[in-house]
Amino acid sequence: MSDPNATPPYDPAAGQPTPGQTPPPGYQAPPPGYQQTPPPGYQAPPPGYQGAPVAAAPLSPAEDKQWAFLGQLGGILGWIPPLIIWLVFKDRGPLTNQEAKESLNFQITVAIFSVGLYILGTILSIIVIGVLFLFIAWAVQIVGVIFAIIAGVKVNQGGTYRYFFNFRFIK
Repeated sequence: MSDPNATPPYDPAAGQPTPGQTPPPGYQAPPPGYQQTPPPGYQAPPPGYQGAPVAAAPLSPAEDKQWAFLGQLGGILGWIPPLIIWLVFKDRGPLTNQEAKESLNFQITVAIFSVGLYILGTILSIIVIGVLFLFIAWAVQIVGVIFAIIAGVKVNQGGTYRYFFNFRFIK
C-alpha cells in the first residue's frame, strides 16, 4: 500500500518546483503520469542550433561616418554600390541610411537620364544631331561621378550632402 500523503518524486520535465522550494501561489501540480508532448508537426532543432539570428549591432559614430562616405563615393561605380550599402547598413546607422539613400537616388536619376540620352542619340544618329545626344549622355555620367566625389568628400568632413537635382525614388 502506498501512502496517499507521500510527496511524488521530483520531475523537472513536468515543471514541478525543486525539492524544498515552495510553489508559487496558484500552482497546481500536474496529474501523476503527466508528460508534456510537443504540438503536432513540431520538429526538434538540429544539433548545434543557436536560436534565431541576432540583429546586427548599431554602427559606432566613426563607422557610421565611414559607411556614409563609402555610400556616397560608391556612386562613382554607379547605383549598385550605394544600393548594397544602403540595404546592409540602413538600420544600423542613421547617417549611412540618409547618405547612401541620397546617393542611390542620385545615381538612379543619372542612370535614367544617361540611358534615355543614349537611346535618343542612337535613334537620332541617322541625322548628325544624334551624336550630340551621345556626348550629352557621356557628360551626364561624368557629372554624376564628379558629384559623387564632392558628396563623398563633404560627408567625410562630417557634413551631409543633398544633390542639386535628385528624384526621390526611395523615401
